[in-house]
Amino acid sequence: MERKIIRREKEKEYEGKHNSLEDAEQGKHCKSTLMTLNVGGYLYITQKQTLTKYPDTFLEGIVNGKILCPFDADGHYFIDRDGLLFRHVLNFLRNGELLLPEGFRENQLLAQEAEFFQLKGLAEEVKSRWEKEQLTPRETTFLEITDNHDRSQGLRIFCNAPDFISKIKSRIVLVSKSRLDGFPEEFSISSNIIQFKYFIKSENGTRLVLKEDNTFVCTLETLKFEAIMMALKCGFRLLTSLDCSKGSIVHSDALHFIK
Repeated sequence: MERKIIRREKEKEYEGKHNSLEDAEQGKHCKSTLMTLNVGGYLYITQKQTLTKYPDTFLEGIVNGKILCPFDADGHYFIDRDGLLFRHVLNFLRNGELLLPEGFRENQLLAQEAEFFQLKGLAEEVKSRWEKEQLTPRETTFLEITDNHDRSQGLRIFCNAPDFISKIKSRIVLVSKSRLDGFPEEFSISSNIIQFKYFIKSENGTRLVLKEDNTFVCTLETLKFEAIMMALKCGFRLLTSLDCSKGSIVHSDALHFIK
């Protein structure tokens, strides 16, 4: 009886060691199939089979030793390309099709990445997407900034694209006793209109400031200038003919932009 118990215990011990060895081998195999790439300072971890999905490409060449690739300080393969755009390259390899977020506007840059990585399928899909966008009529975006130069009427900003209004609101915050309270909703008329009816300066030290700059916004002209600069940065074109007698663009009664 004792011999049978000892024998069973030895068999269990053997099975445990055998299973541990199998787990260790599987772990090693799993690690050996993974690769970490440093693309323009962004780290991506993926499987080798993903990178070798399409033969005769740049990434397949690196994995199979056909192409020499430098290493970074941590021993990862370093590829001097656009690190942000590489996520779309990697997703194409994973999914076998091009899937881009809504509003993506970097087709030309992505086409260059596809050419560098020698992915003909990706290059063709990017080209097809770009051609379709050229044929699709774009909705014209209007922006109007009107100033009555009167604190009771204030400054009115209208845009038929709510995202531009959101950008303005994210740039301007209310500061009250060293606390950021966000954009004051009393100035938000709708998703398309902001109207600053007066300039905030109360006895409690409340101020409107430009986020990240910590610049005090003390006049409607300052807010107006900020809206003009943001419009130009976003690609709007000024349609209004400026009156030189009024001096600076900030002193114009009404400004109309289009994009």
